Amino acid sequence: MLNFDEARFMRIQSGAVALRQRIDAVVAQCLAAGAQNIFFLGTGGAAILMHPAAQLLQRRSRFPAFVDITAELQLVQSVHLTDKSIVVLPSLSGTTKESVALLSRIKEVGATVITLVGHQETPLGKGGDHVFVNFAEDDTSCESFYLQSLFIALAVLKHRGELAESERILVELERLPGLLLEVKRSYEKEAAGFAQKLAASDYHIITGAGNVWPQAWYYGMCILEEMQWIRTRPVHASDFFHGTLELVDKDVSLVLFKGEDSARPLADRVEKFAPGYTDKLTVLDAADFELPGISPDVRTLVSPIVLATALERVSAHLEVIRNHPLTTRRYYKRVAY
Repeated sequence: MLNFDEARFMRIQSGAVALRQRIDAVVAQCLAAGAQNIFFLGTGGAAILMHPAAQLLQRRSRFPAFVDITAELQLVQSVHLTDKSIVVLPSLSGTTKESVALLSRIKEVGATVITLVGHQETPLGKGGDHVFVNFAEDDTSCESFYLQSLFIALAVLKHRGELAESERILVELERLPGLLLEVKRSYEKEAAGFAQKLAASDYHIITGAGNVWPQAWYYGMCILEEMQWIRTRPVHASDFFHGTLELVDKDVSLVLFKGEDSARPLADRVEKFAPGYTDKLTVLDAADFELPGISPDVRTLVSPIVLATALERVSAHLEVIRNHPLTTRRYYKRVAY
């Protein structure tokens, strides 16, 4: 595979899976101590990657789960954020300024803070009540954060008696690192073609629904915009039909991400509409990837992880095709803002 270290990938994703039992114990402890809700926060891309886990709880648990914008919580307080809250703060660097700034306020409130970081010796690596460290870099962080946040959500469901067959589900998830590596291998040729399509246009509408919508949002904002300076319009597949469809013509690139959860018909609707109006529809479907040993109910949970791991291969080819390294920035962490 192009510019890819298989051993490094396996080490990082296996590291995320290895945190599962401790995550389970911490969540159990928080619930036993009387926790009444959970906030999934973070900043930028790391915050977006928390959305599938939050959505899982919002739709399958009576335990209140909130997402909010960290920078706004600095300015506008939430009555739901109390000393009975669990707060999940992810930051790969452990130094993200908006999350670091909010940490002290959360501490004042008395909420229990779970930090997910790549580096221990950082403000967030030292500042959480429960710190989970798994080194990763930009090309491997999606899967790691998705897995850790999914384990948090599943632990809530499990310890509240809201998750049937919890042990089977968790055992299946432990197989995921090796299966994700096979996804990458199987998709390499198609990824190069997908990258060619992305490189051929300077503007893309990117859409999806259900638990893969955050991955559409993330890939447009954090990869194509931040790392490639390509203009995008991420839009939820439902909202696509309330404005954005008017931007579609035969030369407009439309990228559709499809998951395997109950929101899939919303993506099907876009897929049915688009070919009549654009010659540039590209579909990435989690259902197309083989995941031996993964049951249908677990496949629905891991669709965003599967798409993220396939898209990393797309990004690896894209930076070469465009001669634009993914690490190149003009402003991000380079100028004052």
